[in-house]
Amino acid sequence: MAGFFWTDVGLNFWHAIPLSQQLQYYKEYQAKLAKVAGSAKAASIIKDALYLLSAGSSDFVQSYYVNPLLYQVFTPDQYSSYLVGIFSSFVKDLYGLGARRIGVTSLPPLGCLPAAITLFGFHQPGCVSRLNTDAQGFNKKINSAATQLQKQLPGLKIAVFDIFKPLYDVVRAPSNYGFAEAGRGCCGTGTVETTSLLCNPKSAGTCNNATQYVFWDSVHPSQAANQVLADALIIQGINLIA
Repeated sequence: MAGFFWTDVGLNFWHAIPLSQQLQYYKEYQAKLAKVAGSAKAASIIKDALYLLSAGSSDFVQSYYVNPLLYQVFTPDQYSSYLVGIFSSFVKDLYGLGARRIGVTSLPPLGCLPAAITLFGFHQPGCVSRLNTDAQGFNKKINSAATQLQKQLPGLKIAVFDIFKPLYDVVRAPSNYGFAEAGRGCCGTGTVETTSLLCNPKSAGTCNNATQYVFWDSVHPSQAANQVLADALIIQGINLIA
């Protein structure tokens, strides 16, 4: 749960579900679960469940960097702190609803996403370094916040899944992982980028060999790249199921 935007900015344009509504849906699910399984069993299921949060990528790439109402008010560091504050509050809300095993993904190397290269790379090859620096700053903050939350909330198990390094390694040396293209998505041109809403195997311009691409569209890794990431991340979450 809690993917896409953490903030309300951009929600109307992208038709995303705000966090407050996601929590309300989850409360409704809990009530339905209790009716079906009984209160005691429902509480056990909720406690033992694994909750995975996706933090911040869309807030930066599809909101902050393209919205003057944000980047003229917040520095990247200030915006990171703002997002991490929202993350901490959301985790506390989930904890209050019974969640005890929570994983959160870090930011990927934002400057290596095809959308970022197209929009902010100014026709230069390679990743956009300043965006990667912003992502690393955010990741430090969310790791620190996770550590504090685990100290503050008895019984909470929380893990931050580092997506930055494994994806950056793949982008920097794609052939080492069996890929041929890392700079643009299978569904995209490098000049005009699209996202999953407009991408499918029958879309005009979609490649016929997606397994050779690190990215499926302008922001999402391909299935093959996600497998590489999953292999790298599985060890990081062992404490959540131990």
